[in-house]
Order: sequence, then structure tokens, then C-alpha cells
Amino acid sequence: MTVKDRIIIALDYSKAEEALACANKLQGTASYVKVGMQLYYGAGPTVVGRLKDMGFKVFVDLKVHDIPNTAKGAMKSLAALGVDMVNVHAAGGKEMMMAAREGLEQGAGKGRQPLLIGVTQLTSTTQETMNQQIGITGSIADCVKHYAILAKEAGLDGVVASPLEVPLVKESCGDSFITVTPGIRPAGADVGDQKRITTPEMAFELGSDYIVIGRPVTQAADPAAAMSQIIENSEG
Repeated sequence: MTVKDRIIIALDYSKAEEALACANKLQGTASYVKVGMQLYYGAGPTVVGRLKDMGFKVFVDLKVHDIPNTAKGAMKSLAALGVDMVNVHAAGGKEMMMAAREGLEQGAGKGRQPLLIGVTQLTSTTQETMNQQIGITGSIADCVKHYAILAKEAGLDGVVASPLEVPLVKESCGDSFITVTPGIRPAGADVGDQKRITTPEMAFELGSDYIVIGRPVTQAADPAAAMSQIIENSEG
């Protein structure tokens, strides 16, 4: 894959028109976009089809975390939309992740099955938050490793983690196990609510298969120019 194909742009808008306007500016420069909770809940599933019609690959990021049967049904519905990537929370357990995989297979039918990845720990989570508020002991690295191994055992294609944990995931699960990494900020960009972050160039150097970038591109005066600069820096 080219660098462009490995960058997923997060279209964090509430209205379809806003997301599609941004996507239109990125045509030819970006090839993969993310529809998260804000856009999916605000615009509905039809926005996925409109983005697909524009030629984009689409990652629907809903972080499904529920009983196995519900997770299975959710994935069956998402697969029918023709999405390219979906995710679940690895904290839901192996049975839930296996059910989600089964739902994807049923929803995709004879078509191409979307990639299924498991969320380990959000890039906004700090060690203190995980230990004292979420109630998980140990280090973030230990938790990410545990969830990544669990996701692989459940038949998932990869995990979501910060770029800082990618080497550990690859060491534990193999180079072919996909890593999708948010928490990406170009040098000098506002970090916002992200905690465990790197630049795009560093993320790729650490082994990230896909990086997710939102505000530094979508809120730029010229999103296409911002994207082109990221690609240029990452290729260099």
C-alpha cells in the first residue's frame, strides 16, 4: 500500500453535508475515511453509501461493546453496508469478538468481508485513568498486549492502539496482525484531548499499518494541502 492508502481521515462532523463537503475537498488526495459515532448517529447509515459512491474506503468506528448476540447483529448490519473496516471493544471478551466475526461473515455473504479490529485502550486514556477510574491494574502496555492477544485468538484482523504500543503488538501477535493507530498529530498541531500521541512519521516508523488523523486535516484551511504535506513528510 502507498502512504496515502494507509492514512484514514476521521470525518468528525454531525451532518452529512459537512462530512461530504470535506470528503469532496480530499478526493484524489485521500483514499480512506472514518465515520465515527458523531457522524453515524447524526447522519445515519446512508452517509456510508454516499462516501463509497465517491470512491472512498470507509472505516465505521462504532466501537461495539455488548452481549455477543447484539454484537453479532450489529456487525451483520454493518457488513451489509459495504464498509471496509469495523471495530469492537476487545474488553467485551473473546466470545463477543467471535460473535462479531460471525455476524460480519453472514452480513458480507459472498462479498468481500470487512476488516474487524478490536479497540485496546483509547489514546485519551492515561495510566492513572486506567488504574484508578477504569479499574484495570498494571500498565497500559500490559493491557494492550493482553487485549491484542485475545483479539487474535478470537479471529480478529488486528487492533486499535496508540502508535507507542505497535511494536509490542507486532511482537506479540505477528507482523501480519493489523495495527490501526489514532492519536496522530503532525509536529506543532494542537494535541486536543489525546494523551498517547506521535507524529505521522513516527507512527509509520513504529510499524503502524494505518494511522487515523482528524482535526489537523479536516479543520485545516486547505484540507487537501494539509493531507499532501503529511504524505510528503511520511514518504520522506
